[in-house]
Amino acid sequence: MSSATRSVPSRARRLPLAGVLRLGRPSDIWFKPALSVVVAVAPPNLTLLALGRLDLAMYTMAGSLCALYAHNRPYAARARALARVVVGMLTGLGVALITASLTTNAVALVTVGALLAAAQKALCDATRIGPPGHVVLAFISSASLFVPQSLGQVPGHLALGAAAGAWAWIVGMAPGLVRPHGPERRATAHALNAAAVSAGAPDDPRARATGAAAVHAAWQSLLSTGARSAPRRALERLVVRAEVAIAAPSETDPERLRGWARDLAGTGPAPRPDGLGDAADELLGVEAALASTEQSLLCRLGPLAPIALRTALGCALAGYVSLALGVGRPYWALVTAASLYQANVTLTWSRGVQRVVGNLLGVLAFAALAPLAHVGQAALVLCCLALNFGAEALIGRNYWLGSVCVTPMALLITEFARSQQPGELITDRVLDTLVGALVGFAAAIAVTNRRAGDRIEGALSTVERAREHAAGLLAEKRPEPGALEAARRGLSAAVVDLRSAADAAAGEWWQRALPEERVMRAEQAGHRTLAATVRRQGLHCSEGAQA
Repeated sequence: MSSATRSVPSRARRLPLAGVLRLGRPSDIWFKPALSVVVAVAPPNLTLLALGRLDLAMYTMAGSLCALYAHNRPYAARARALARVVVGMLTGLGVALITASLTTNAVALVTVGALLAAAQKALCDATRIGPPGHVVLAFISSASLFVPQSLGQVPGHLALGAAAGAWAWIVGMAPGLVRPHGPERRATAHALNAAAVSAGAPDDPRARATGAAAVHAAWQSLLSTGARSAPRRALERLVVRAEVAIAAPSETDPERLRGWARDLAGTGPAPRPDGLGDAADELLGVEAALASTEQSLLCRLGPLAPIALRTALGCALAGYVSLALGVGRPYWALVTAASLYQANVTLTWSRGVQRVVGNLLGVLAFAALAPLAHVGQAALVLCCLALNFGAEALIGRNYWLGSVCVTPMALLITEFARSQQPGELITDRVLDTLVGALVGFAAAIAVTNRRAGDRIEGALSTVERAREHAAGLLAEKRPEPGALEAARRGLSAAVVDLRSAADAAAGEWWQRALPEERVMRAEQAGHRTLAATVRRQGLHCSEGAQA
């Protein structure tokens, strides 16, 4: 390691409090998951209500809640992602129901729940499924472990979940009939806006890193759509413009980028920027080759082993402590612990604070709603639907705000089978929240993640190799067709991955010193090489656009 490396051991970092509860701006599509989950949950629950079998709602909820996933993915990719989520949900539900039918030993049930939560966490992170991640899967599987069950009932209960999951898949895909390229347009608009911010502050490394990440995400969105249709080609050209703006900010008009982003908000044709030249298709077509180099699932699971171990240990200990305290629903402590685990200890701490604050306020909300919900089962179902909508509408602004709705909803769901005393539910939930948060965070500190530092070293090597390859092509008089563009995209992706690895490692404790100066120099050199490739390719950002 270079003697010039400046670093501060992670154990010296202070856990943040300022800003943890600050509200952010709502997502551009906050209403879509909120409406989708209501449409997915309402028909199964109302049908069970009409049949007088609301006690079976736990199983239909398992399938219905799959509608929360993959809203940012293009519809071709969303179809695959939602199908995998449904299969994953039913697998976890099946394991939980079979276990519950074979044993009533609470320690064994908590242990299985913790192992399931760890597997769900690792798989959701490795597949990059996105929000709400493993938390919903862990909630369903953990709660199902403590529902009395017989082996003969399992197939029927799984069939209910599968039917609701199929309906959730339809709900998730339905908007594609109206706006088939909506997700790609949103990703492209986000990349253009982030590039405009970066171009307006060329000396701000954070703005540049954010812009590069947004462009990278837009390419991933476009690459997952399959055949290159005319609408996709138009969006590709705009993403190229965003990418070039980050590499050569002095040649960029930020307002033009923002204007193109605004034009994408509707359903009209995408703007068509000039200046890419006759070789545009060749430049853009190299993305297909780059997509084939993505790591396998097994390779992506390897670095997640410490996070999975934290999840298993934290969830198990939280459940055991809850049992020792005599709480009747230890799965609440287990799920609280499962919800904490993020990319590093610092982010886990922040999520823990948000979870505790949101749950405590949510308990107060439940106390206020309980008299209304107890009017009848119809009122109970309607209250849960309203809370479903509120949770998804608010959680994008800050996790704690969404938890204010999630907590009373979870408490009301326990009353689908039979009415319970609000005081008992409130006491158990408060105790399990505190136990889960404290024990879960203690496990995050105890299980070190030195692989975070290893990932930085690997990312540094990847950036250096990609930069040298691009520099070698720049030195050639006539590189192979498409080679320089492929090298530019590869280097751009490597720089984004380096920043992600550095940010994740910066929030970890108990690891060796981080090579902060090497990371900074590698990023600067990478962006200089990217700018050189842009100039060599003759791409300019100042041309006009045609609607």
